[in-house]
Parts: sequence; C-alpha cells; structure tokens
Amino acid sequence: MITSREKLVILAFVAETFFAGVNGVAIRFSNRELAPLWGASLRFAFAAVLMISVMLVLRLSLPRGKSLFGSMLFGLLQFAGAFGFFYYALVQIHAGLGQTLLALVPLATLLLAVLQRQESLRGFAILGTLLSAVGVGLIYLDPGRRSIPPLAIVAVLASVLCFAQALVLVRKLPPIHPVSLNAVGMLTGAVVLLSASILLGEPKVLPQRIETWGALVYVVVIGSVVVFLLHVHVAQHWNASRASYVMVLIPLVTISVSAWIDQEPITAGLLIGGVFILVGVYLGALRKDRTARPSIDEPQVPSKQE
Repeated sequence: MITSREKLVILAFVAETFFAGVNGVAIRFSNRELAPLWGASLRFAFAAVLMISVMLVLRLSLPRGKSLFGSMLFGLLQFAGAFGFFYYALVQIHAGLGQTLLALVPLATLLLAVLQRQESLRGFAILGTLLSAVGVGLIYLDPGRRSIPPLAIVAVLASVLCFAQALVLVRKLPPIHPVSLNAVGMLTGAVVLLSASILLGEPKVLPQRIETWGALVYVVVIGSVVVFLLHVHVAQHWNASRASYVMVLIPLVTISVSAWIDQEPITAGLLIGGVFILVGVYLGALRKDRTARPSIDEPQVPSKQE
C-alpha cells in the first residue's frame, strides 16, 4: 500500500516532469533576444532573490560550514555548469532534441554513483549505455534534420555530466533544507554565469519583447523556484538514479510543446534515436532490481537545520 509520504513524492515527481518539460522551449525563446549566459545569469539571479525571500518567510538560516560549501558546490554544478552548457546548446538546437539528449542523465548518474560508491553497478548498465550511445549517434547522423553543430552536442553532454554529479552530490550533503540549498545554489550559479558572460563579452541588455519577458518569468518562477524545490524534494527521498528518471519523461513533454510552439521538426532520427536512448536508460539505470532497496528512502530534511 502506498503511504501518504510516497504519494506526495510521486505527486512532486509528476509536477516536476510537466513544468520542467516546458523549460527548454522557454529557454529557446529567451535565447532569441538574450545572450545565453547573460540570460541564464538573469534567470538565476531573479530566482535566488525569490528563494531568499521564501527563506525569510520561513525563518530559515543560511547553511554554515560544510553545508554552505556543499550548497555552493551544488550551485556550481546544477545551475552554473548544467544550465550554462544547456543554454549555449539551445542557441543552435531545438528544445526537444536537447531535452532528449538530457535523458542520458540517469545513466550518467548511475555510473557516477557507482564510481563514488553510493550504488552498485547493475548487470544491464553496460547494455543500457551502449543502446543510449547508439541513440545519440542516430540523432546526430539523422539525414532528415539539418546538420547539428558538434559543439552543441558536446555542450549537452557536458550538461548531462553536471546534472548527474549534482544529483549524486545531494545524497552526500549534510541535511539541508531544500529552500536554503537552492537559494545558495542559485545565487552561486548566477554569480558564476554572470562572470563567464562578462569574460566572453556578451551584450548585457534587458528584454524588449513581450515573449522574452514571458519566457523569463516562466523560467524564474516555475522553471527555477518551483521545479528545483520539487527536484530536491524528490532527490532527498529517492536514490539518485531513480530521482533522475524525470529526465526520461521530460522529453515527451518538451518535444510536444516544442513542435507546437517552436515548429521543431519531429524526424525519424529523433524518434528512433530517442527510443534507443529511453530504452537504454530504462535498462541501464531504472529497471527494477529485486535485490535493490526500496525506492523510497528515509527523508534527509531534518527538523532543525544545521
């Protein structure tokens, strides 16, 4: 029988999937007017302000010591690294394609968790990795789609590694309230992204178009604050590879919305390659292991913050 706590985690997981699925399309609209790293830094600066406001309302204190360092490292990986690379990639590729490649996160999470001795390597992991690699190749070589810049693929794969390591890191951190973790993480990410934007000489302008403001408001309020609170909540109750299952479902939302709003072509290569990736991820990282522990772990959010 599913307990009330399990139901809440599942509900959070479903909501995260839908809201995050629209993120990629909103980023594409933002990138049409704003330089990618500048747009990403604006997003997380505004989101950090909102998250700090939530901290004040809830009377939460800032993390200290190892918790503060861990939160900053989380921000470096999750917000600066993963989204810096992904924003760059979405200048050159559609959201559905980018999000389909991000579905590799569960496999990368499992492999990193194995290397860091959080989880054991399951028998189907190698098969799943090979199938997913074939899927990436099919998408890249798809004759029905215009040529994909190699740097865009490299950027998405770098984003995959950053997302995966951030998920693994969450399981290593001392107990930290999700609001505090995201507030520090987003502020850290915004500072790093802004610094990178300045170094690269990106133009610093505010949006002039209504659709750009709409995209920015969405990714700040829903795509950042709401999605990442849900994301950390799920990650703190499920093991890292299972929590990353959201990355497999998000492409279904993104491809549908991108084809509808952004006229993304749904080609045979994307569909067949995407199936290879999703099957590979399922077999490699998500297939139920009878010897594994239950999917719902004890929560890591303490009654009193460190």
